[in-house]
Amino acid sequence: MRAIQVKEYVKGPQDLTVSSLPNPTPSPDQYLIAVHATATNFFDLLQIRGKYQHQPPLPWISGSEFSGVVLSTPSSNPSPAFKKGDRVFGAAQGGYATHVCATETALRPVPKGWGFVDAAGLMVTAPTSYGALVTRAGVKKGDYVLIHAAAGGVGLAAVQVAKAFGATVIATAGSARKLEVAKGFGADHAIDYNKKGWEEEVKKLTPRGRGVDIVYDPVGMVNTSLKCTAWNGRILVIGFAAGDIEKVAMNRVLLKNVSLVGLHWGMYMREEPETVEEVWRGLFRLMDEGKFRGTVYSDRTFSGLESVGEALAMLGRRETWGKVVVSVPQIGQSKL
Repeated sequence: MRAIQVKEYVKGPQDLTVSSLPNPTPSPDQYLIAVHATATNFFDLLQIRGKYQHQPPLPWISGSEFSGVVLSTPSSNPSPAFKKGDRVFGAAQGGYATHVCATETALRPVPKGWGFVDAAGLMVTAPTSYGALVTRAGVKKGDYVLIHAAAGGVGLAAVQVAKAFGATVIATAGSARKLEVAKGFGADHAIDYNKKGWEEEVKKLTPRGRGVDIVYDPVGMVNTSLKCTAWNGRILVIGFAAGDIEKVAMNRVLLKNVSLVGLHWGMYMREEPETVEEVWRGLFRLMDEGKFRGTVYSDRTFSGLESVGEALAMLGRRETWGKVVVSVPQIGQSKL
């Protein structure tokens, strides 16, 4: 197979190279999958530099999210959920390769009518946003939902989930292009959060200027968002893309009766596996109804493992929107 193997930590994605390696050998509980597309993530940038909280022993193959075709099923499972030839997407260490091994719990079927590129970017962002808004915050028709970094991978997923449940979505982003993208995915309003006084703009868009019912925050903007959160509002803490862990003004939380609600989606398979299945059932229902579509960055396309470094570099420079996905041609396929 061909893969991006990390033998030693690198300074950045520009130092990643593609190597020829033996195909991976699946363990008895794993599928072997031919990768047709692989998605980039911010944690890949940390992991290749040795800065992530989960570091495999060297050498290892980078990447995690992928989509592709099942080549073999687990030898220990006489009744596997997927059969040879099935189209699947999932997440497992080693996504930046032409072949990857994964357990059944790490895989889902490619949605009807979806291609490999769109499906490759689903495994992390879609359940994170659905789990936050639906499971944790109970989003419902009539809610006003403020979504920060709305043109990012989780942001565009959140916009679609909130709209599907009947909410009014106020999106924030840091450029005109990203605001345009957020509106293209269904946001009712779009505000540049670099603009001074954006919180007042948000309040003016809500009934009687009361503020929003739910804040979806993958950036680290809890303190400023409290200024435009309604009584009994819920603030979803999704991540800290800005780089700093906030110290929150708890008096504001008390005075507005606000709930701060965390989401660690990665822990659900261990702590609440039944909720994982419930979330995916909900997501597939939205996809079947045409209320949730792929969020792949389309201003530029990336093909071949050799383009992973540039895709990651653009992601790191925040020059992209949505999910940055690289198509992975198999032997005999054109890169075009």
